[in-house]
Amino acid sequence: MLELKNHISSVVRISSDGLQEVLGCFKPVYLKKGQLLLKKGQVSTFYYYLKSGALRFYYPKEIELTAWIVQSGEFFAEISSLSCDAPTRFNIEAIEEAELYCISKCNMEDLYKKLPEWQEFGRKTWEAMAVRMIDEIIRFQTMSVEERYLEFLNKPGFMQLVSVKQLASYLGITPNALSRIRKNIR
Repeated sequence: MLELKNHISSVVRISSDGLQEVLGCFKPVYLKKGQLLLKKGQVSTFYYYLKSGALRFYYPKEIELTAWIVQSGEFFAEISSLSCDAPTRFNIEAIEEAELYCISKCNMEDLYKKLPEWQEFGRKTWEAMAVRMIDEIIRFQTMSVEERYLEFLNKPGFMQLVSVKQLASYLGITPNALSRIRKNIR
């Protein structure tokens, strides 16, 4: 749990007692490659910290649409399900073996009430997530597919995490179109 402890401490100043109380609410979760953390139609009840591995959020249609990739060191939730107690529209799948820590929505709410610094942690975490989502939308609307692909090449380790099919889906193109782009860039 050292990674989670360090992550929290890098976001907010929190007393050691407060930090121990927070860490005591997290439970480990282990996923094998291909295993689902959450399946479409289920209601999400947890927040997560991804210690190692990678996950993808995808719409399970005839042609899967990869909507989000979570990499180690990130705090995340399927917030549209969690906040409204609504069935999720996504599957969340381990794209490589993953180790996570989870905290229930109930425990998170209790900690928000008890610890102002934990409330600050939550605010800062979700603000950063909102900025990341806005940046993704702007990139999608203003950059060419080639430019977005080149950005992924600059993310350390990212290209080893996702298949060509998943990356093409994330970029909003077919695998054949991605192959042409890759060929032209070489």
